[in-house]
Amino acid sequence: MTEEKVEQPNIPVFRMQKIYIKDLSFENPNAPQIFLPQGQEPKVDFNLQLGNKKIDDDHYEMTISITAKVLDQKADDTVMFVIELEHAAIFLLKNIPEEHIQRVLSVDCPLMLFPFTRQVASQLSVDGGFMPFLMEPINFVALYEKAQQQKKDS
Repeated sequence: MTEEKVEQPNIPVFRMQKIYIKDLSFENPNAPQIFLPQGQEPKVDFNLQLGNKKIDDDHYEMTISITAKVLDQKADDTVMFVIELEHAAIFLLKNIPEEHIQRVLSVDCPLMLFPFTRQVASQLSVDGGFMPFLMEPINFVALYEKAQQQKKDS
C-alpha cells in the first residue's frame, strides 16, 4: 500500500514564540521620603514606542518601549518613580501576504504582547514599594490607522 502525501495549502501561520525583556530600569530617586504620608495624587508622563525588525524569512522581533515618569502632584511634582522598559517578542509570520505584514506587526503583535508588558510594569512598581502601575489599554488599530493617514498626507 502506497501512502500519498496530501499537499496542504499555504495556510497562514501567526504565533508568538518567545517573550523577553531587552532593557529594564526602575528608579526610585526620592525614597524613603516619598513613602511618608503625602498627597500621592500621581500624574504620569507616559511615552510608548513600537518597533519591529525582520530576523529571517518567517520570524520578526516586535518591541514595545515604554517610559513612565510618575509624579506626586500634591508634593510639587516630586518624582515617585520612573520605569523604562523595552519588552520584546519573537513572532512567526508564515504564508502571510506581504501587503498584510505591516498591519500584523503594528496591530496584532502589540495586542498580543501588551498584556505581558503591562504586567511587568505593574509588578515592578509593586516591588518598588508603590501601588500597581496599571497602564490603560491602547488602541493599536487607531495608532496604525493614524500613522497610515499621516503617510498619505505627507
